[in-house]
Amino acid sequence: MYELFLFGFYIAMFLAGMSVLRIGLFNMSGAALKTFLSKVTDKPWKGFIAGTIFTGILQSSSAVMVMTVGLVSAGSLTFPQTIGIILGTNIGSTLTAEFMSFTLDRWIIPGVICGALLCFMPKVLPRSLGMTLIGISAIFAAMGGFKTLSTPIAAYPAIQTLISYIEGQMSYALLAGIALTALIHSSSVTIGIAMSFLMNGELSVSSAIIIMLGSNIGTCITGYMASIGSGRQAAFTAYAHIWLNVLGVAAFLPFVDLLERTAAFFTENEATQLAHASVIFNILTSLAVLPFARQFSTYILWVHRANMKK
Repeated sequence: MYELFLFGFYIAMFLAGMSVLRIGLFNMSGAALKTFLSKVTDKPWKGFIAGTIFTGILQSSSAVMVMTVGLVSAGSLTFPQTIGIILGTNIGSTLTAEFMSFTLDRWIIPGVICGALLCFMPKVLPRSLGMTLIGISAIFAAMGGFKTLSTPIAAYPAIQTLISYIEGQMSYALLAGIALTALIHSSSVTIGIAMSFLMNGELSVSSAIIIMLGSNIGTCITGYMASIGSGRQAAFTAYAHIWLNVLGVAAFLPFVDLLERTAAFFTENEATQLAHASVIFNILTSLAVLPFARQFSTYILWVHRANMKK
């Protein structure tokens, strides 16, 4: 039981690290993000590039989605303008998984110390950099904790049963990714946990990839919750995010083995294979939809407009 409480503590540390990192990065580069988004999304490909860059900067597709829903609700963006941003956020979010596949354990304590010293500086830029360093250090400390605890936690009978279900049936792995991500509102944490179990041999690469695919659906819950009570256009944006990820996952599920082999072509490291699989999935799905962004938005309106109150 002690290991489970400690594992929960590391999840909280990871989420806190992501929040601190996001605040630091936003303070350094995000003051004009909302204005910029509202000005450069007249064409889907522009929104696509903006969504990719800003999600990479903020290390959170959920943060950019909430911001986008807010802009739509305020009338600064129309629903069709958001399609490119949504497609871009899916690609930008993969940078976090790639980032987590590195091992920087020896830099955790120096990062915290340097970050703390910078936070006492009078100017905004060094303080923001300090927060960024502290956030990164917390993320890697949490990842180290996940890796250390994955073996003892996997020894619990209930966890062993869950892992056997996940390894035995694709649907359980997918549901695990969806449920965990929806519960903690972070696909990055879900992928980080899957990565730690993968590195210790508790999960196969294919099961970890399916969990990653499920996390792409689970992360839609944040944007959907932000859209509640924010008007029809904001709701359409949330529905578009859900449809994109559900259809993308459905299209890729029959080809998980091919996705695994493709990722393995680039590296033998299994944790990096999972990160690469996330990149490949999100790039292919987003690029497949991008040329049909306007038709996709029309489809969302056709499906959902009749069932929504004005």
